Amino acid sequence: MDFTIPPALEDYYAELEKFIESEIIPLEQQDDNIRFFDHRREWARTNFEEGGLPREEWEELLWEAKRRADKAGHWRFTAPKKYGGNDGSNLWMAVIRDRFAQRGLGLHNDLQNEHSIVGNFPFVAMFEQWGTDEQKQEFILGGFEGTRRVAFGLTEPHHGSDATHMETRAVRETRDGIDGWRIDGEKMWITGMHVATHCAMFCRTSGEDGDARGITCLLVPNPTEGLEIEEWMWTFNMPTDHPRLSVNNVWVPESAMLGREGLGLALAQSFVHQNRIRQAASSLGAAQFCVEESVKYARQRKPFGEELARNQAIQFPLVELATQCEMLRLLIYKTAWEMDNMAHEEIEKTISDKVSMCNYWANRLVCQAADRAMQVHGGIGYSRHKPFEHIYRHHRRYRITEGAEEIQMRKVAAYLFGYLGPRKGTFD
Repeated sequence: MDFTIPPALEDYYAELEKFIESEIIPLEQQDDNIRFFDHRREWARTNFEEGGLPREEWEELLWEAKRRADKAGHWRFTAPKKYGGNDGSNLWMAVIRDRFAQRGLGLHNDLQNEHSIVGNFPFVAMFEQWGTDEQKQEFILGGFEGTRRVAFGLTEPHHGSDATHMETRAVRETRDGIDGWRIDGEKMWITGMHVATHCAMFCRTSGEDGDARGITCLLVPNPTEGLEIEEWMWTFNMPTDHPRLSVNNVWVPESAMLGREGLGLALAQSFVHQNRIRQAASSLGAAQFCVEESVKYARQRKPFGEELARNQAIQFPLVELATQCEMLRLLIYKTAWEMDNMAHEEIEKTISDKVSMCNYWANRLVCQAADRAMQVHGGIGYSRHKPFEHIYRHHRRYRITEGAEEIQMRKVAAYLFGYLGPRKGTFD
């Protein structure tokens, strides 16, 4: 067994650090852009007068960072080489995202809106696996060029984890001699609709409520007649780009179907493992950052003339968090390596439980670490002059949104007790 990070990965990360120092940090400092990351961050990012949406200058700054990273050959790192990427692996991405988050808040990696100079592109994998040649050309290349942005339209006001019970319906309908689909229903928490050119709308087209089959993905242009943003849902961490929307008598042609009719749920799950392992690595890195900042502060702060770090009440909670970080890092890196060494379709059958372990535990750990960092730092830790409250508020959502931790624990239980996975049938 070899637990060393591949030398080529270390070399590449050193290259990334040089790029951050030479290109990203100067951009972060110019024109008072630091306001998006210091104590003013929530107010600087949020246009409260326009429904709480992200401010245009904030999103433009993110795009400028991506443009520079793309020019330097970093942004598309995980994408297939035929789309200008480097076929970046899960292990490499886990290490990079872990270390990026350990750097703290910054323009290099701000996961409040999934921004990073080394991008994560779940839609590329989805279109590559399920799209037609025309859809690949339009949405993969268009996505990198910024002419196409696709929102993910799965969740509904009354249905989240129980996606197979969705109420949005699509029926076949011909208009002006063109075969297509009429869509009616509601969606909620559809991130990025304020800038999306399309929404990948998941609709029931056949079958009964609860059936895994019978759900179809249709690419709905935005804006389009009958699609209305009803409200922007204000969240624990602002700004928001998560609307509740309605679709009434929305029509799209047959060519708008992504993947096969009735197999939309499999499409929706096709990239969940890559997303979860990379997001877990980010939460791990943020947790490590909180621990390290707390250690530094505890050595510097001297109440009653003695270092705060001398107190076991300070030491022991941080020891436990540091221990969990070390153990979790091994599991995340090992799981990412295993994902890289098996066929994509095999992941769900054999190690999906490990991916869920990594994700739900990392998301829980970072919330614990941020809370402890606030406690160690006292009043200044609770203020917005430190990043801990922001880290807590941001990462708290992942205990819900990346597959609720209860759903992921249920997946682990199914593998553990032999209802799914390699142990299936063992106890029958």
